[in-house]
Amino acid sequence: MKTRTAVLYAAGEPIRVEEIELDPPKEHEVLVRMIAAGICHSDHHVATGEMPAYLPMALGHEGAGIIEAVGPHVTHCKMGDHVVLSFIPGCGKCRYCLSGHSNLCNKGSATTLGPQLDGTFRMHSGTTNIGQFCLLSSFSEFTVVPDISVVTVDKEYPLNRAVLASCAVPTGVGAVIHRAKVTSGSTVMVIGCGGVGVNIIQGAKLAGARMIIAVDIHDFKLEMAQTLGATHIINAREKDPVRAAKELTDGMGVDYAFEAISTPETIGQAAAATGKNGIIVIVGLTDAKVTSMPIPPMLFVLLQKTIMGTIYGDSQPQKDIPELLALYKDGKLKLDELVTRTYTLDQVNEAYNDTLQGRTIRGVIEFK
Repeated sequence: MKTRTAVLYAAGEPIRVEEIELDPPKEHEVLVRMIAAGICHSDHHVATGEMPAYLPMALGHEGAGIIEAVGPHVTHCKMGDHVVLSFIPGCGKCRYCLSGHSNLCNKGSATTLGPQLDGTFRMHSGTTNIGQFCLLSSFSEFTVVPDISVVTVDKEYPLNRAVLASCAVPTGVGAVIHRAKVTSGSTVMVIGCGGVGVNIIQGAKLAGARMIIAVDIHDFKLEMAQTLGATHIINAREKDPVRAAKELTDGMGVDYAFEAISTPETIGQAAAATGKNGIIVIVGLTDAKVTSMPIPPMLFVLLQKTIMGTIYGDSQPQKDIPELLALYKDGKLKLDELVTRTYTLDQVNEAYNDTLQGRTIRGVIEFK
């Protein structure tokens, strides 16, 4: 079948929206008609070459849609189901899936390689095979994905909001709840209040943190952070975040610092802002060429600090995505407020420009 999709042919070039050929689903695969796709910075890392990946690549890894067809041996979902896509497949059989860390599933290593899990391609332009980012390519009117990459959700949830439970929300909330295990009454700093950062704030509020310090350079993002639960806001253009953290905690530093930008400078700030026994969590992706951070190792011994990373918020998508949407239904988690602007597929480059300029919390592509 034919479908329109957003394809990156070379790093540094604009994304092209074009009609391509899409093969039907094979064993353990499903055809999804996309309803919405989120604009996440991770795709930009591929577009700039900061994340090495197969090219050409059809981009998009945050998505929600409706199953239009299923391949052989698909048992846990059916045609007509509403689904949220998981950008890391979970086989349910490897040591990581069996230990409750399906975000680390061995099959996740295929997310930038291009072909589907069987080593063959579903998307083609003439004789050229087109890879699928994270096995998904949600910036496409239709896409074929592994059945272990879809999470069925109740049809009561609007898919143009449920789409945020595909990446931004579980990554942010999960970093707090599952990875850092923030305790009630603790103090938290969040550096970077984009799509993931604001959900770290929501997670900290759910965890019962008594102080949540939001740091960014855009006032409108800081205003949104306050709406979502931040108790204090710091514009890093005007005040040093480390000094602010110390002042607000009587010189002690925060208990937890979450870094959602991932530059060496901001990682260093997160480390310096924590106090004794502090926990630093790196949530955002860095440029693959970055190999060092300005963090004095001695402080981790003398002050007993811990630094950790997290992918997908240490979430189990099949379990956590429905639970997050239930929190949304109960009014305990905000999604509507996160969508700053919607776009058509043809506006994908404009959407990324808005993201890079700091104009959005989360942009969403809506399909007709």
